Amino acid sequence: MAVKDLFERLKERPGPLGRFARQLHGYYAFPQLEGPIGNRMYFRGKEVIVWSINNYLGLANHPEVRETDAKAAAEWGLAYPMGARMMTGETKYHIQLENELAEFVKRPAGLLLNYGYQGIMSIIPALLDRRDVVIYDAESHASIVDGVHLHKGKRMAYPHNDIEALEKQLKRAVEHVKRTGGAILVVTEGVFGMSGNQGRLKEIVALKEKYPFRLLIDDAHGFGTMGPTGAGTDEEQGVQEGVDLYFATFAKAMASIGAFIAGPPEVINYLRYNIRSQIFAKSLPLPIVIGNLKRLELLRSKPELREKLWQVVRSLQSGLKEFGFNIGTTSSPVTPVYLSGSMEEAAGLVADLRENYGIFVSGVMYPVIPKGQIILRLIPTAVHTQEDIDETLKAFSEVREKLATKYYVKEPVVTFNV
Repeated sequence: MAVKDLFERLKERPGPLGRFARQLHGYYAFPQLEGPIGNRMYFRGKEVIVWSINNYLGLANHPEVRETDAKAAAEWGLAYPMGARMMTGETKYHIQLENELAEFVKRPAGLLLNYGYQGIMSIIPALLDRRDVVIYDAESHASIVDGVHLHKGKRMAYPHNDIEALEKQLKRAVEHVKRTGGAILVVTEGVFGMSGNQGRLKEIVALKEKYPFRLLIDDAHGFGTMGPTGAGTDEEQGVQEGVDLYFATFAKAMASIGAFIAGPPEVINYLRYNIRSQIFAKSLPLPIVIGNLKRLELLRSKPELREKLWQVVRSLQSGLKEFGFNIGTTSSPVTPVYLSGSMEEAAGLVADLRENYGIFVSGVMYPVIPKGQIILRLIPTAVHTQEDIDETLKAFSEVREKLATKYYVKEPVVTFNV
């Protein structure tokens, strides 16, 4: 058999999304939004209402945040501290942020991580060895799936939020670890980023009375938005004590970079010395750490930001329902709108919203979801207004009528190839 040239093979097999790159790039994929981050920005020179940025609490351009970021950058620069934290990258501010985050989510210890994706992907294989079993929700984020695939032992999935199926997998896992002498980890999300559903944490925690496992949740979309104090989805469901390890990212409610995991001190210390993506990576730059301390302070001290977010969420979601749109079973700020149509119709509809209605919304279509389905995913924030909502509802109603009449099959919306 002939030896393949690696680069030639990549041309032949560009991947499930890569094969649509020519049609998607620069518009549907890798679009450029310009102007200050907010409810309205600019796309291709036109002002648009933006529903595609995870700036839940509006902290991206909060004046206190901007001031703190600028002062920290001027004082420290982006290089400090140099080196990985284990070597030369530790500062009192990194430790302070870890401690304050752990206290906020009611855990005894926390560990700061450079990125959300890198963090959760690295935590899973760091916790487990080949004797162990990891069980995860089948609709978990790609970072969790990648982390699970790095695990060298047994992997099991269960259908999304299907507690009966999870229990069956737990029974199988128990039998497996009896033979191997291993342990069991269950991984799920607090809020699922596509559907907006909450993970059924209360029911999962209840299974701990019957089966010996530890529970890790990724609460990227729940941290700062869910619960009486914003401490997360496990606070919302009253099961903080039953969730063994709590992970969240700063890229959503905190409008920043980084992530953290919180839990028992001995486990956090184990991760501190064993999570390779942190041990061998440069420490988070100090301006980002100091900026995150300010963001956490605002998250804790200004509940009105979260209250405003939920006012917008309730108005948007109730309005969509009143207009007859299917938003599934979301119980979080994440707001999906489910439609039917071909990939070409989805592309036309999204372009129509952007070009002719001034609405920038992310469209999810094949090959991410099955053919014939379209999801418009809206991310409401504390800086959106009722005017934004009203304009969006009107636009959505009009493009739905066009979709029903096959308008997007007959009429090209934009001049380039979609």
